[in-house]
Amino acid sequence: MTDFLKLNSKKIEIQWHEKGEKNKPTLIFLHEGLGCVRMWKDFPQKVSQKTGCPALVFSRLGYGNSDPCPLPWKINFMHKQALRILPEIIKKADIKTYILVGHSDGGSIGIIFSGSPCAKGLKGLITQAAHVFCEQKTVESIRQAKINYEHQDLRQLLEKYHGENTENAFRGWNDVWLDPNFINWNIEKYLTRIDIPMLAIQGKDDQYGTIKQIESIKNHVKHVKPYLVDDCGHSPHLEQQKIVLNIMAEFIHQIVTPDRKINSDHE
Repeated sequence: MTDFLKLNSKKIEIQWHEKGEKNKPTLIFLHEGLGCVRMWKDFPQKVSQKTGCPALVFSRLGYGNSDPCPLPWKINFMHKQALRILPEIIKKADIKTYILVGHSDGGSIGIIFSGSPCAKGLKGLITQAAHVFCEQKTVESIRQAKINYEHQDLRQLLEKYHGENTENAFRGWNDVWLDPNFINWNIEKYLTRIDIPMLAIQGKDDQYGTIKQIESIKNHVKHVKPYLVDDCGHSPHLEQQKIVLNIMAEFIHQIVTPDRKINSDHE
């Protein structure tokens, strides 16, 4: 059921799943660059049911039914989300222990947060298709998204989820990634500071990034399980949901019950 969280004078769209369970960390879902609560579909609910962990899903400002976010966005917009806004949401929602589950930009936000002093109460980090530096492949795909938005049907598809926020969400995300200075964006320094278990998932056919992203995560994070998904693009939780759901559930169960035996074939 969708609700709202008041953050200062702004409304943040939220959705709880299995709210009220005790003694288990809350799963906090961080959406992609064009995502929102509804674009996760029923995946957070399924992870919550499979693990017994409560889940909080929210739309960042400028997305979904949250309040707008003034344009233009700055190149450090993900740092602002990770270091200022996410800690406020966690505090406002009265969450004590939690696991972050981030997709694409949401995964990058999770990495910045996890490698910062803000990460008190954090028990684990799950990323899907996270970016840790800007690649030419990413820029080319985002440039194509602009063409699809302005001349094809992407605007209409996004309006179903973002309504009046559609232009805000698209221009905020698209303009920043296409800024000539964004090619220098890099958050690898945060990877070396992550000291909790991490699961890094990426589709082998991700159109927004090469496997250099997950390789960098593997090379920099102390306690990480990398997982490349076959026959999969930028949204593993939708394209290969059964596989990804099982991988995530096993990872979460291992955090909640450290002596649990992990099923290596994920069946």
